[in-house]
Amino acid sequence: MASALLNVAEAPEPDTDQSPYQRVEALIPAGSPLHGIASLEELGEWLASNILVPIDETRLNPVLGAGSPNADLMVIGEAPGAEEDKRGEAFVGRAGKLLDQILEAIGFSRAENVYICNILKSRPPNNRNPRPEEVAAHIPMLYKQIALVQPKILLAVGRQAGNGLLEKNASLSSLRGVFHDYHGLPLMITYHPAALLRNQQWKRPTWEDVQLLRARYDELAGG
Repeated sequence: MASALLNVAEAPEPDTDQSPYQRVEALIPAGSPLHGIASLEELGEWLASNILVPIDETRLNPVLGAGSPNADLMVIGEAPGAEEDKRGEAFVGRAGKLLDQILEAIGFSRAENVYICNILKSRPPNNRNPRPEEVAAHIPMLYKQIALVQPKILLAVGRQAGNGLLEKNASLSSLRGVFHDYHGLPLMITYHPAALLRNQQWKRPTWEDVQLLRARYDELAGG
């Protein structure tokens, strides 16, 4: 199954009469019941009651997202891990705590102005990389989350998440350190917090990335 998302480099000129959120929601396939969903609560209920791909049958819990439903910053990972699958919440455990600490260091809190989610809403077995057909099945729910939350800025953590959003197969080093235009929204890509737990040397470039993100956010917010 092909993803509905166009590569940014191949995307048509944006419709200036539409907001970025309308442009992202327009990526949801025509006729999808997602178009009729009006809240994150409804989206969570729809997710829990639908089996789209085989990994949805093996999950313990669906993992829609966590944080403020009116967040200015949306953080996007690739897929839930074992702890997220067990608890049904995005980015928990050691990696989640580290992510919270990084965000708090630049003045963001998931309780107040951050919404955290993944491209996949079900855990792949043994934390393997998401398959193209799984991304294609689940990413429309992410489009709906963006349309509902209406964040000012996006942060993708990890190579898989960045490439999944942009439909690329690039190295993380080539994706990070710059802003990508995601249908009118600024998108920064950096290291996944789980990677920082394995390799301390990636903490400095991650800190540089999130400082850039904070500066761009302040510009957007008029600060």
